[in-house]
Amino acid sequence: MYSLLSGLSIVEASSFVASPTAGLYCAQLGAEVIRVDHKAGGLDYDRYMLTREGRSLSWENLNRAKKSVALDLLSGEGRELLVALAAQAGNLITNLPEKSFLSHEAVAAQRPDLVGIRIMGWHDGRQAMDFTVNAASGYPLMCGPEDWDEADPPPVNQVLPAWDFLTGAYCAFALLAGIRHREQTGEGRELRVPLGDVAIGTVANSGAMAEMLYRGANRERLGNAIWGAFGRDFRSRDGKRFMVAALTPKQWDGLVAAFGVAEGIAVLERELGVRFADGDTPRFAHRHRLFTLFQQAADRFDWAELETRLAVEGCTYERYRTMHEAATDPVLVTDNPLFGPSPTNPSGFAYPAPRSFVSIPGEERGDPRAAPLLGEHTEEVLAEKLGLSPGQIARLVDAGIARISDKD
Repeated sequence: MYSLLSGLSIVEASSFVASPTAGLYCAQLGAEVIRVDHKAGGLDYDRYMLTREGRSLSWENLNRAKKSVALDLLSGEGRELLVALAAQAGNLITNLPEKSFLSHEAVAAQRPDLVGIRIMGWHDGRQAMDFTVNAASGYPLMCGPEDWDEADPPPVNQVLPAWDFLTGAYCAFALLAGIRHREQTGEGRELRVPLGDVAIGTVANSGAMAEMLYRGANRERLGNAIWGAFGRDFRSRDGKRFMVAALTPKQWDGLVAAFGVAEGIAVLERELGVRFADGDTPRFAHRHRLFTLFQQAADRFDWAELETRLAVEGCTYERYRTMHEAATDPVLVTDNPLFGPSPTNPSGFAYPAPRSFVSIPGEERGDPRAAPLLGEHTEEVLAEKLGLSPGQIARLVDAGIARISDKD
């Protein structure tokens, strides 16, 4: 936790991944993020995987360092309270539909300089989620082994909801841009970020769209090879799989030395009439011959020896791990200053928790904070932000409009 955004209050009314991610990143940099949910929990409150006690580990991690308010959002009074909270904060993150009780117009009627981030599916109002926009992007049909039947290739979906996380990060950036604009002009505005636009826009930004139009066809499948450069997975003599990459002269020279293939490279260069040190183009064009040469070299080494050689030569490489191995790896987690001691999580399960991804030299990141219990801060927020008295809050709780906590 850093205090870079100290004094900034944000109301978040969201669910699933992209919208909570935007609030999470702001909270980790010191903003007060007040997540408001329906009193029974939002659509993602019991998202898989659940602990034996029924707590969602996904929800628990996407909502760290936030405050939680639980209201009956099916009632008119509960909705009015959410609108009032958003207006009081002046900053809103949501993925509720634009034509809902939490429309920009409804909140701006009370707070004209409101800066609102609204995450949408597609720009034209159609619904979408990460895995459906990924299907539209073309990437799943670009993945898979090279020798798959091109007449009817199956798609390969990624398991990471990358578009959700990218959208969340972009929304955090867009929110701060909107706030800066308000500071300069006094004007509020709604900033809409369609998940589908983030996906197809990223395809364009990467150059892949221009490439497809230029070549007038799809790119071939490459298996685990890196497009346009030298890199692929290999297997050591004792069966360990690892990935190497060489995009720079230093990286290429290091791999040649670590694998001990300088002589074989020289023979291949004479045969093909090329110089692989000249850059990505000859290495990518003749990748299959190079892959064979490097794999033959890897067959001579157990992983421990090969890893030492790669490290000595300053290569860019990594051994493949299962995610469980990654979660228990000393370098990645245990000894990584990114992770701090486990806070008291709602699930009761203790495990390493990440601090902010950014580090500031000379400043302590601070320990990670826990996610709230649903409704844990309802009383505090209604009193501090809306000035409600204990009696007024008690009436809301008795009437089922507000919920204090789901601890019991």
